[in-house]
Amino acid sequence: MAAPGNEHREHQGVDPLLAQSVVDSLNDEPYYPAGTTDVMATPPVDLEYESGHVPAGATPSAPLQVMHMPSSSVPAQGPSVADDSDTPIARQAAAAIEALSGVTRLPRPDKTRVLVVANQKGGVGKTTTTVNLAASLAQAGASVLVIDLDPQGNASTALSVEHHADVPSVYDVLIERYTMDEVVQQVPEIPNLYCCPATIDLAGAEIELVSMVARESRLGKALSSYQKKMDYILIDCPPSLGLLTVNAMVAGAEVLIPIQCEYYALEGLSQLLHNIELIRGHLNPDLHVSTILLTMYDSRTRLSTEVAEQVRTHFPNEVLSSAIPRSVRVSEAPSYGQTVMTWDPVSTGAIAYRDAAREIAERGASRVAMDGMNDFRADIEYGGASLHSGGQ
Repeated sequence: MAAPGNEHREHQGVDPLLAQSVVDSLNDEPYYPAGTTDVMATPPVDLEYESGHVPAGATPSAPLQVMHMPSSSVPAQGPSVADDSDTPIARQAAAAIEALSGVTRLPRPDKTRVLVVANQKGGVGKTTTTVNLAASLAQAGASVLVIDLDPQGNASTALSVEHHADVPSVYDVLIERYTMDEVVQQVPEIPNLYCCPATIDLAGAEIELVSMVARESRLGKALSSYQKKMDYILIDCPPSLGLLTVNAMVAGAEVLIPIQCEYYALEGLSQLLHNIELIRGHLNPDLHVSTILLTMYDSRTRLSTEVAEQVRTHFPNEVLSSAIPRSVRVSEAPSYGQTVMTWDPVSTGAIAYRDAAREIAERGASRVAMDGMNDFRADIEYGGASLHSGGQ
């Protein structure tokens, strides 16, 4: 028999402080794992009552607590787990796994597709779109050539291709000093991707071309004699509608227009469509807008949504379903001489460009009805497109 006053200390050898901590943890948002059942147990604070010894004046008033013990015969008590395979996080995770695996292959075109990336408005993402789409297509197994037709040479910088004053460039091709085969360079780290760089000499090319014979078709002539077979040729145009841009549109059949989701970008689109009509009528009847890509899209602002709706309404077949979001990774990649596809292949920007490249490869070129272009330009010029530029 236990000594008087020590009965509760000898009960099953339980440490009251440890037992109380267990009870406290169970009382704090208890979790019900699958395969558990509820067992009613008395808290350790009432050990005296369990042993039959109740001190004078004490009552067993402590509440009962719920403890959960494993049981294979009782069905799961928690909520059923939903199928999360189609959530945004799951889709992004799948895209990230796909990017890291590097096994994706896209259909290759029957003949070389020349895409002119043009928009006379600056800052809409022409160069960023050109290099990242080119990198995406090359990583998917296609042979891609990027022609940097912008005197700033930003596409050459992003692809880590030398473009200082002593390097043969697209300028030398336009004045017929070198052929395209002698100028094109292999892009480091990305097989099947090549670049025709731009140097500062290109800044004066438009003045020099004015007096030359066949000044509008010199780039097209150089491409026609290029020996290496390419699946895609992407031409990065300067932010203007001068002779360099005209050369690009004469050389290619498809125009890819990046559009920043702002109202000013819509006004620029109207002017660009007018120039495309002129070139189509006088210099290149095969020219057409095949692709429109929404860039710098911010779903939090009403303006971005309204601009996207306006463009999709007038060009339902040309606007890609993939929109490029604002992304720090996309902006910082060129400072390291890389595209976002190699700098951070699992970022949201890289995934968006990869989706856009897949759309371009799968659906191919589709001709645009010029009537739709005219209707859209009229809407912009006469205020038919009602946008609230200050809406958030």
